[in-house]
Amino acid sequence: MLTDRQLLILQVIIDDFIRSAQPVGSRKLSQNIPFAISSATIRNEMADLEEWGFIEKTHTSSGRIPSEKGYRYYVDHLVSPQELRKEDINKIHSIFSERLYELENIAQKSAQILSELTNYTAILLGPAVKENHLKSLQIVPLNDNRAVAIIITNTGHVENRLFTLPADIAAGEIEKLVNILNEKLSGIPISELRKTIHKEVVSLLKKNIERYDYFFKIIMETVDSPATERLFYGGKLNMLNHSEFNDIEKIRSFMDMIEEGEGIYELFKHTPRGINVKIGKENNNIMMEDCSLITTTYSIGDEDVGTIAILGPTRMEYSRVISLLDFLSKDMTLAMTKLYR
Repeated sequence: MLTDRQLLILQVIIDDFIRSAQPVGSRKLSQNIPFAISSATIRNEMADLEEWGFIEKTHTSSGRIPSEKGYRYYVDHLVSPQELRKEDINKIHSIFSERLYELENIAQKSAQILSELTNYTAILLGPAVKENHLKSLQIVPLNDNRAVAIIITNTGHVENRLFTLPADIAAGEIEKLVNILNEKLSGIPISELRKTIHKEVVSLLKKNIERYDYFFKIIMETVDSPATERLFYGGKLNMLNHSEFNDIEKIRSFMDMIEEGEGIYELFKHTPRGINVKIGKENNNIMMEDCSLITTTYSIGDEDVGTIAILGPTRMEYSRVISLLDFLSKDMTLAMTKLYR
């Protein structure tokens, strides 16, 4: 158990290092502690903190920097949420002030704004399409011989397919087709659409729709939606702004991981509710040993549908990032629930 003085010294070291990226020595430390402590006492306390693994020496300075263990203790015991500025709150609210009805648009704008507010890389994981439910299916004629079939899910995901209209089809047939499809398929999970169409819809189409075989083919092609979650990025290159990433090979490997997507997806595909912080080696990825990943989820009603993440150096402004993620998660959940419930 650390004493109050040791806790204070550890917090001041980490806060200073987060701001400056420079090792902290006893002299600088004494200037930042709000009451008088002798230099000898500070050095002794720093020696104990180093022996216990909370701070460590660098090769280029006599000062100390936080270790992973130090950051972990800091996040678990010393960090308190930062009060957000009015401009931060307004910027997050602006995501939902526009009439963005597709989750993809909301996710992309959220990632962009979150990266701007933090100067780190923001990543949003959208829900897997296969886990969505069909909200509606539309067929919209574009002209006399072209139309578009549109599928909209409960999370606002949209799939569409252009096709040629049969020359002899009547407008009333298209309306009848759409009514049958929505009556039988609305609320069905996307992953079960093909089975439901074969089981419950084909016979109705045969009885009621001219050229049912043609429309059946178009509908089946349209419901073959992607089954995997989508990643939305903001500030992919922001890591280049931090001194930890001035090694060209390290940056190249890190950017390859981001571009491929799979490595990033594996990091937080099973994110629990609440704020989660993984520091350095806790990410179980060699490319992430100098990084921290902070995640939370967003929901529609009581159902978690996606993940929000901030990727940055271990020398991250944890208090600010945690507050921003928590606020955005609640704002997004409220907006999503209003839109899709």
